Amino acid sequence: MDDLDRAPSIAQVSLIGLFVAALVTAQLTASKVLAFDLPVALPVTGTELVLPGAALAYALTFLASDCYTELYGRRAAQIVVNVAFALNFVVLALVWSTIAAPAAETSVDPDAFATALGASTNVVLGSLLAYLISQNWDVWLFHRIRDRTGREKLWFRNLASTGTSQAIDTVIFVSIAFAIAPAILGVGEVLPLEVLAALAVGQYLLKLAIAVLDTPIVYAVVALVRSQESHDAEEPHIA
Repeated sequence: MDDLDRAPSIAQVSLIGLFVAALVTAQLTASKVLAFDLPVALPVTGTELVLPGAALAYALTFLASDCYTELYGRRAAQIVVNVAFALNFVVLALVWSTIAAPAAETSVDPDAFATALGASTNVVLGSLLAYLISQNWDVWLFHRIRDRTGREKLWFRNLASTGTSQAIDTVIFVSIAFAIAPAILGVGEVLPLEVLAALAVGQYLLKLAIAVLDTPIVYAVVALVRSQESHDAEEPHIA
């Protein structure tokens, strides 16, 4: 079969699609801060869980990247992560150019549109740097653990890589978006330390819960893809 005839598998395209879709959604929803009432008070957060709106969507990127790393290897996963990082700038350019373009009389309110989709500079800086470091760490650590365990203990490398990378992402994003960038660049508001701590803890608790809950999903996806690819490999190919 000619190399030009070799198409990527449905699973490969689907995982890349999930990764990119979740990443774009996270970029567009990062500026909204969510608040959920808790039945009991927790240290730091109290009775309210506060987190950026992007937390759920962004957590899905780690599910997709862990599945992709397990199935296709470290190098392939790092290509996806770093190409997606570059595509972040395409999303930002398209959104900002649409905001800058003149609006028709029948359009939604331009100011409301800009407020909803135009992420502030401090949020953009925080999210981009956090993404670049945490996603590459996730892929690297997942692969490092896999070198030692082989195909065994998928649950361990999923939890270890996602749990630590989510912590790195949370600390970088919250500190840059709501403390460092506002203080140095004068963009956004410097939040009090107790608010920063509550925001970071709230965000990380949700991400960690998702990492635990998505472990069976990672197992199911990996098993399904391997079964399908094994079946395809056994079938005779007609030139």
